[in-house]
Amino acid sequence: MTRVVLAGGGLANSLIAWRLRARRPEAEIIVVEQGEALGGNHTWSFHHGDVSAAQHQWLAPLVAREWSAQSVRFPAHERRLGMAYYSITSARLHQVLSATLGSGVRLGARISELRADGVRLASGAFIAADLVIDGRGAGPVPGLRLAWQKFLGQELRLDAPHGLEAPLLMAATVAQLDGYRFVYLLPLSADRLLVEDTYYSDSPELDAARLRERVAGYVHARGWRVADTGREETGVLPIVLDGDPQAAWADAEPGVARSGMRALLFHHTTGYSLPDAVRLAEDIAAAPDLSGPAIAARVRELSLQRWREQRFFRLLNRLMFEAATPALRYRTLEHFYRLPESLIGRFYAGRLSLAEQLRVLTGRPPVPLGAALRCLARSARPQRPGLAHGGRA
Repeated sequence: MTRVVLAGGGLANSLIAWRLRARRPEAEIIVVEQGEALGGNHTWSFHHGDVSAAQHQWLAPLVAREWSAQSVRFPAHERRLGMAYYSITSARLHQVLSATLGSGVRLGARISELRADGVRLASGAFIAADLVIDGRGAGPVPGLRLAWQKFLGQELRLDAPHGLEAPLLMAATVAQLDGYRFVYLLPLSADRLLVEDTYYSDSPELDAARLRERVAGYVHARGWRVADTGREETGVLPIVLDGDPQAAWADAEPGVARSGMRALLFHHTTGYSLPDAVRLAEDIAAAPDLSGPAIAARVRELSLQRWREQRFFRLLNRLMFEAATPALRYRTLEHFYRLPESLIGRFYAGRLSLAEQLRVLTGRPPVPLGAALRCLARSARPQRPGLAHGGRA
């Protein structure tokens, strides 16, 4: 019997465990999570076209909510899109995986040593394994030049219906502070919603107290009155400008596979990680060889392939962060959301053709031409290692 130990119970490792249980029932699966629940305290969302029809089927038990449309709002442009949108919550993830894996879920277990043949816990216990997958968040990412998407969200119950029928993914009509700022709204019921104050920023620092004030200010400006404040979540996601992916893998433990942010498997512009996590889970579950060295090599190659595929998105990030002044970064997204809905869907899925990439860059320039040309000509510069953590994606 093959024993698989998943270090960390976040989204990527949880999806791997879920898919392995379905495709490889003979394998013993152990998820080791230092927290008290799988998934932490997060919401992960995705668009309908981000995953295939078959992937939608096996994800369905994990989906907490879905909507048939979504919208965006900018100073000079507002639009409703007929693309379905889905959210997985950490509470739902924990409920389903715990019921499925039973004693295979080890909570409150801190890992002190991680090796190709198993993991040692802070208690001194050693769990032997044929395959170890490290999914404990991004950790240090040397060799990459990063910007950040950071947010604070609160689940609120209002004293009256809020009137939203679909998610408002970007309400960018708010004051542009600390880079490109927008408010993200998920309607959870007639009088409940998740309100997130979000920034595309040069800095990963997050002032929670100030963001709570801005959430309250936005809610007040909408004329909503809060009856109760529930769960709160924060996130700091990497937005990749450029760098050397080989350097990010230089410290990988031999024979230990990686997943999620630690494997650089996320959309470099949106920070969304769920579509890549789904593809990784399917790939591992279908692998003919579940040994540590085989899966470690397989994941590394997938990661480097995804890096090559996302060259355009890193270019777009540099245009937004380096060619536009912080207060005008929103114009890049405002321009983008005027494009055909089918193109927008493929953008989020990370599957733009060359013609579609050119379409995103043409039209009225959202950034000054001279600054854009200088940005394109500038060589990549390494940045100090950064850390990333969070949800939504």
